[in-house]
Amino acid sequence: MSQKIPPVITIDGPAGSGKGTISQRVAEELGWNMLDSGALYRLVALAAQRKGIDFDADDSLAEIAQELDVSFIPCAGGGISIILEGDDVTTEIRSEDCGCAASKVAAVKPVRGALLERQRKFLGLPGLVADGRDMGTVVFPDAKVKIFLTAGAEIRAQRRLKQLKDQGINANLSGLIDDIEARDSRDMNRKDAPLVPADDAIIIDTGKSSIDEVVSKVMSAIKNAY
Repeated sequence: MSQKIPPVITIDGPAGSGKGTISQRVAEELGWNMLDSGALYRLVALAAQRKGIDFDADDSLAEIAQELDVSFIPCAGGGISIILEGDDVTTEIRSEDCGCAASKVAAVKPVRGALLERQRKFLGLPGLVADGRDMGTVVFPDAKVKIFLTAGAEIRAQRRLKQLKDQGINANLSGLIDDIEARDSRDMNRKDAPLVPADDAIIIDTGKSSIDEVVSKVMSAIKNAY
């Protein structure tokens, strides 16, 4: 893969489709860097909440996105710690409330504009696996391999319910389905960079395949492209 521009593959999809798990596995197998773009929107939402800024205050939200004081620190045992303004918020930004808030923030066009170049700066050698909702359509439209993961709302809600239970958090399946469908609607119907597969994306239904099977499909696509 000797080329001037580092290779990038994009993995997009709705909440709970398995983007994070698949992206991390693929990045580890390739030895590439990984961009969790959703974390950036969650961080903007969390920073806004901490500052008492409403989600309809577009200019203030864009300013937060531009000046976001965040660090992604690799952990010795694997994984990444996320530090916002000196505080470890790794667990906090993964909450259901923060995810819903991030979906609202992501619909604000100035915020997306402020984060666009920040996301593109993650591209570097030896390569990048970019996880998000508009990686293949907006952020890295020239990527050779674009993956779009999907799964039914109930399947995604069941996955989230298991995650919450494993964390000792009580949740209701029907409520999680409602939340996921509401987030899907916001993401797919926003005017700027809606959640849609790129025209040349490979669509994989993760509800019908195991993690290993999905990773194998993605790796095959990468090997064919490079």
